[in-house]
Amino acid sequence: MSAVETTVEIAPASRHSRRRRRRRRAGAVLAVLVVLLGGAGAGIGAVTLAAPPGTGPVEATAEWARDHGLNWLVTSLEKLQYAADAPSEGGTPAGGIPRAPGALPDPATTPPLAPVAAGAPLPGEGVWQTVVADQGRPAVQVTTLRVDDTHTSYLAGVLRMDPALVRGTLHPGVGEPAGHWRASTSLAGRAGDGVAVAFNGGFKLSDPSHNGYYAEGRTVAPLLPGKASLVLHTDGRADVGAWGTEVGMGPDVASVRQNLLPLVDDGAVNPTCATGGTAEWGSTIGQNAFVHRSGFGVTADGTEVYVAGPALSVCTLGRLLADAGVVRGMELDINPAWVSGTYFHDRPGHAPQGFPLFPAEQVPPTHYLTPTMRDWFAWYLRS
Repeated sequence: MSAVETTVEIAPASRHSRRRRRRRRAGAVLAVLVVLLGGAGAGIGAVTLAAPPGTGPVEATAEWARDHGLNWLVTSLEKLQYAADAPSEGGTPAGGIPRAPGALPDPATTPPLAPVAAGAPLPGEGVWQTVVADQGRPAVQVTTLRVDDTHTSYLAGVLRMDPALVRGTLHPGVGEPAGHWRASTSLAGRAGDGVAVAFNGGFKLSDPSHNGYYAEGRTVAPLLPGKASLVLHTDGRADVGAWGTEVGMGPDVASVRQNLLPLVDDGAVNPTCATGGTAEWGSTIGQNAFVHRSGFGVTADGTEVYVAGPALSVCTLGRLLADAGVVRGMELDINPAWVSGTYFHDRPGHAPQGFPLFPAEQVPPTHYLTPTMRDWFAWYLRS
């Protein structure tokens, strides 16, 4: 959750003047940010050059600002941007439900998901496709759903992984948590061998929602009771739950990434998803803004599920997780600049080939082939 885009699409005539005013306000806030950067001895070019390769100037500037006490300013800009670029209502997805890029001929026998949008499913909606296989066994499957009953032209991606065939790892970013780690900051070279899936972590550790981070025996940010926690065990299996009650520390815990409060528990969406405050759902744009969001959870049989897409509120993200069979789930990062679900095909002697999880994904599938700014997760084939 951080940087914003500064380009705003042209609004319909009836709303043009209002959006133009919002765009001017967003531009004014960005100008103030630039002035403050200059006053602090930092320029846009210098900040961008200090960021990992592939990090845009807006993302790099916002990251720098959040790390230097200007979280409130970046938040103001984000709110203006999202208000000016709110998703449209109604309609149908352009071109219908797409076939997953990189889908394999290996059959996916998992029953289709029911659509969360009202009415009959569109052709292909909720139908699983195998995208990564291990000796003919589906290791990773994906499907596509409309995000809700209202924003019916937007599509979210749902990805499920078989923990018997893949193992998870928490990877550091060069900016967060920074420092020296055994885990790599990218999938370059041998680090990409056998990779099946990669996706974003959670909010910045400096976010006022106070989220914990533990890996390789080191606590970077304190693990707080009650926080939603994605726990990876030493055998590579994942679990999710409230820290201290549903999950906790033990000799088999390899890493813990906390983010906000549990979004799905016992298969039900948290009833405060539309009413909770900043301590529950973050201090920036709020839980009711319809933006790019992502989440992770586990089903009753341990299947690991990642969901991501545009035009999602906290509640509709939770509904997608629950619809996918998740019994315990959590929100991860938000914003088009950070939501980045990718699955891969191995190419011996070459970098793995990545594919985006959902059509509106703005982070390219090559993102994790170079060092990244923020922490992230990857799942690898066990064999």
